[in-house]
Amino acid sequence: MNRRKIEFIHGCFSIVRMRDSLRDKQMLLVLLVMLALPFWLSAGTIEGKVTYTGTPARQKPINMSEEPACAKQHATPITGESVVTGPNKALANVVVYVSAGANDEGEVPQQAVTLEQKGCQYVPHVVAIHTGQELRVVNGDQALHNVHPVAKVNREWNKSQPSGAPPISEKYDKAEFIPVKCNVHPWMRGYIAVLNTSHFDVTKVSGEFKLPNLPPGRYTITAWHEEYGTQTADVTIAGNETKDVNFTFKAKAY
Repeated sequence: MNRRKIEFIHGCFSIVRMRDSLRDKQMLLVLLVMLALPFWLSAGTIEGKVTYTGTPARQKPINMSEEPACAKQHATPITGESVVTGPNKALANVVVYVSAGANDEGEVPQQAVTLEQKGCQYVPHVVAIHTGQELRVVNGDQALHNVHPVAKVNREWNKSQPSGAPPISEKYDKAEFIPVKCNVHPWMRGYIAVLNTSHFDVTKVSGEFKLPNLPPGRYTITAWHEEYGTQTADVTIAGNETKDVNFTFKAKAY
């Protein structure tokens, strides 16, 4: 349950307890419920698109010849994923999240988030999780991987994961954008975005994002990209409405 709703309920019952007579309490409780319904039922959405201007740097092709089991999974040679673009200058792998105003730090999702090693790539390239949420790293390849998230704020770890090994389960206590690499395959690069909120999305090749179920309030929305940095926007949700927010990053030249 959203913390704002919990605080509102506690406030209502505190007021009711202050009344002397049972009839006063009943009438006041009915009135408070009627006043609370719009707040309780209201949930807005922030959505938009992330694009770029300029010309992104050309991604280098990856030579997987030293790992045939992975190379054969790709019909054509693949390139690095630090900048992935889509039609109409859309930008993928951008983490868009509520960086202020959500007040849901303690509402940790119970379901785990999976980061897969497939074809000697991290899938997805950028994975986002809530602080305290379980991250499961699985090896879908017929090859040995060495999972090494290079954390600075959280605890750094480095674990070997042979083919067929059980998933690696980890949690992070602090917000941080953590680069992850494989010490066996130097081209394998990705990011783990650890956030103090569950209101986040990661753009695909369409560049689109959506942040639903936001109660009325003022929010700061942050968009993060591993190469192009961050941008922010302030948005106010008044009720059951959808607000459009777009971000445009300047691509680095060749």
